[in-house]
Amino acid sequence: MDDIERKRATTDSFGSVADTYLDSDVHRTGADLELLASWCDDAACALDIACGAGHTAGALAETVPIVVAADATPAMVETATDAFPVSGAVADAERLPFPDETFDAVTCRIAAHHFPNPELFVAEVARVLTPGGVLAFEDNIVPEDDALAAFYNRFERLRDSTHGEAYSAAQWRDRIGEVGLSVDELTTMRKSLDYESWVERTDPGEDAREELDKLVRGPEAEEVYDVTIEDGKVTDFSNEKVLLRTTK
Repeated sequence: MDDIERKRATTDSFGSVADTYLDSDVHRTGADLELLASWCDDAACALDIACGAGHTAGALAETVPIVVAADATPAMVETATDAFPVSGAVADAERLPFPDETFDAVTCRIAAHHFPNPELFVAEVARVLTPGGVLAFEDNIVPEDDALAAFYNRFERLRDSTHGEAYSAAQWRDRIGEVGLSVDELTTMRKSLDYESWVERTDPGEDAREELDKLVRGPEAEEVYDVTIEDGKVTDFSNEKVLLRTTK
C-alpha cells in the first residue's frame, strides 16, 4: 500500500481499539515511560506526537503546565483528552499543524514504526522545537543483523498490517542527528509482553495467527524476542526499545 493508504489504514485500525490501548499495561506503565517524562521535567509547553490513548501526555502533565496530545486518529485524541488533563489535536506526525518553535519539549513513544516517512517526522520535530528544546523519543528496534531485522519486521507486519518499518538504535541516532538535534542520552531496554494479549489486541485474522504461532517457536524469534514457552504454550516474550534524549 502507498503512504496515504497506510496512514488511512492505521487511523482506521487504531480508531477501533482506542479504549483497549488505554487499559494496556504495556502502554500505561513502565520505566521507559518514567524516563521519557523525566527528560521533559523543565518544559513549559510540550507536544506528544502519536499520543495513542494518552499515557505519555498524561505523564508529562504531572510536571508540564501545557501539554498537547496529538494523533492522526481522532478516537485516540478523544480518549487521551478524556482520560488526562491535556489538550488535543488531530495531526499527522509528518506534517504537524503547529508554527515553528512552538514547543520546548516533544515526545514520541512506541509509535514511529508506523510512520511511512520517518525522515519527515524528525524534520517536523526539529521545526516545532524551540532552540534548546528536548525531543524524548522511544521506539521498538531491530537487531543490527540484517536477517534478524528482516525477520522482526515480517513478524510484526503479520500481527499488524499497519506496521511500517522498525529500525536499529544506530539508524535512529543517525536520522535524528541529520536534522540538527544533538543526542544527549541513548539507552536501550527490553520490555516483557504477554503473547496472547499482544496478538489479540490487533486481531490479525486466522491465517496470520497461525503463521505467527509457527514463527514464534522458531530460532529467529528466540534470538530476537527471548520467547518463553511453558507446557507447550507460548506465554510471553520481550522486545527491545531505544530511548533517546536529544536537544535542538
